[in-house]
Order: sequence, then structure tokens, then C-alpha cells
Amino acid sequence: MVTPPKDPRSVSDAIKHRAREIGFDLVGIAPAKRPPHAQFYLDWLKREYHGEMAYLARPDAMKRRVQPTEALPGARSIIVVALNYANGENGAADDPSRPIVSRYARATDYHTVFEEKLGQLADELKSIAGVVKAKLYVDYGPVLERDHAQRAGLGWIGKNTLLINPNIGSYTFLGEILTDAELEPDAAFEPDHCGTCDRCIWACPTGAIAGPRELDARLCISYLTIELRGPIPIELRPLIGNRVFGCDICQEVCPWNKEVPATNEPRFRARDDVTGPELIDLIGLSEENFQARYADTPIARPKRRGFLRNVAVALGNWGSRAAVPALTYALGDDDPLVRGHAAWALGRIAGTEAAAALEARLEVEDDGWVRTEIGLALESEPVRA
Repeated sequence: MVTPPKDPRSVSDAIKHRAREIGFDLVGIAPAKRPPHAQFYLDWLKREYHGEMAYLARPDAMKRRVQPTEALPGARSIIVVALNYANGENGAADDPSRPIVSRYARATDYHTVFEEKLGQLADELKSIAGVVKAKLYVDYGPVLERDHAQRAGLGWIGKNTLLINPNIGSYTFLGEILTDAELEPDAAFEPDHCGTCDRCIWACPTGAIAGPRELDARLCISYLTIELRGPIPIELRPLIGNRVFGCDICQEVCPWNKEVPATNEPRFRARDDVTGPELIDLIGLSEENFQARYADTPIARPKRRGFLRNVAVALGNWGSRAAVPALTYALGDDDPLVRGHAAWALGRIAGTEAAAALEARLEVEDDGWVRTEIGLALESEPVRA
């Protein structure tokens, strides 16, 4: 029987080798210490840049984010891994009648894939290093993952706040294993290859990147279309375009993503049922149809009401009268969030048919916020499709 290697360097080399065999594109090891940007994160919360994402500011979660040993007592090392999810160009960018879905959400929910691989790696760690404690995180755990990834040598934090690797860009999922095993840490990634480039800052339609590596989530299209539970602020709706779930603009303009390799994970490849439908076909989705189409994808996160809210905004930004019948149908939706944004969209399109639909709904509408949206829609200027 072969005795597993126990010294930190041998264990580290063995676990990194197995990580690559399992399918991770990047792997590195960082010490389980307070992340370098912990104070910046705390100051970011004080500025309320996290918006309605209250889970980021929970005292217990904050403690674990700024000190890994709070998450796993006795933790010595953090194994950081990354999976490439790049899955093609944005085919709907020039067609406002079709939805744009962020690349990471065009396939099966990545949590399922990542957790499976991360679980395999944790089992390998226990086999290689002997009896150790391990705690696994994908992106829902209280970990400052990009800080740890930079310290593990995986890349640098770009001006758009995302981790960028010089070989595979920024279209990556990150995961971590906190462990009490003593591993050999990798050298931190020190160079800042962004240089004087600030394309991501200027390309953001809503100005969410307040400065280099400073994101105001309240303005971010990903936040507005996924995390925000209520109405999208009226002044931001025209800036969203036809993006119905997430946003890749700050990554699309990044020179380091110009020629990134496609993902090797077949479950991350774009699915036609996610990227193919037109906006008009989506606004009438029932709860049953929504679940059937999206239950196993990230699009399930904002639920039907949030997703149809986004679709209504996209239809309003398209501005075509071809969307009026579908939006008129959405005016009768059971959820006021959908009705209110459908009203806004009809106001953007305007015309006799849209106005008639709004006036008819106003006569029976009993939700105060929706009535306000209808009133504003009837007074708004049309967008030219």
C-alpha cells in the first residue's frame, strides 16, 4: 500500500494535479489569512453599494469573509479553482427583438457542475493528505474569492472588479476549499495588466463602475435584472437594452477576452432553449412554462416575476408595435411587477393601440404603483424602433 505524501509541497503538487484531471482550468493555493482587500469590502458595504443584497452585510457573514478561520476554525490553506465558461459570441447583440442572456446563464446551472467537481476534489484532498477538515464554497458562500484567487496566483483583479487570467480571460467561475491541511501556497499574482486601459469603465451603460475596481451594484445591469426584487428604476430602464438576465459588457470590451478559449465543459455550452426564443415569445410564459424552461438554469433565480419584468423592459426598449399585443396580454398578468413594467413598455412604444390598452387597464387596475406606471406611460414620449 502506497503511503500518501504528507509534506506540504508534495500534497500541494498532488492536489493540483488531481484538480486539473477533474477538469478545473486553473488551480492555486493561498494561505487562510485575512484577504488584502477586506477593509475595502467593509468600506464598500458602508457606502451601500451592495443595494438590496442584505446577505452581504450580515454580521456573521462579514466575519467569515474577512477572516477564513471564522468559517473553518483551524484553517491553514485555501485551494482556489476556476472553470472556464466561455461559450460563444453574443448573437442577439444587434437584434433588439431577441433577448441577451449573460454567458454564464446560457447553460445548466453551474452550481450543479461546480459542486460535483469540488466535492471530488475535496475527497481527493482527504485521500492525499489524510484526515483533514474541509469546507467547500462556490459563489454563494461568505468568501472574498477574487482576493484569494489573486493570492493563489490565478490572475489579477481587473478594473471591472473581475478576476482576469492572462490565458483564459475573465469568463470563469471560482470555487474554494478551506482546509486545515498545511499546504504550500503559490506565489501571488502581482502584475496589474490593465495598465492604462479603462474600456470597461466607459463601456458600462449605467455607469456602475464608479472607478477602477469600484462597482456600485445598485447601477449594475446584472444586479438590476437578477438581484433586485422590485421595480427597476425608471431612469435606468432605457439603458438596459435587451439584456434580460445579467450583463457581459465590461467583459466583452476587455482586451484580455478577445481570443479566449471555449469551455471544455459540455454542460456549460449554450442551450438553444435559453438563447433561441424571441422576446415576444417570452413575455407570456406561465409559471409552469417558466419552470419547465429555466428551472435547471441560473435564470430561475429572479423567478418568473423578475424575469418577465426584464423581458417587458427589453420589449419597451425594442419599441416595435409588433410587441403591443404581447404587452397588452402582460398588462393582465397576476403579478403587479409584470403589469407595471408592461405598462412602461407600452408607453415607450406609444400609438393608438398601446394607449387604448393602457387606458382600458387603468379602469380596472387596483394596485397603486401599477396605476402610477400606467399614468406615466400615457404621458411618455415614444422610442423609435
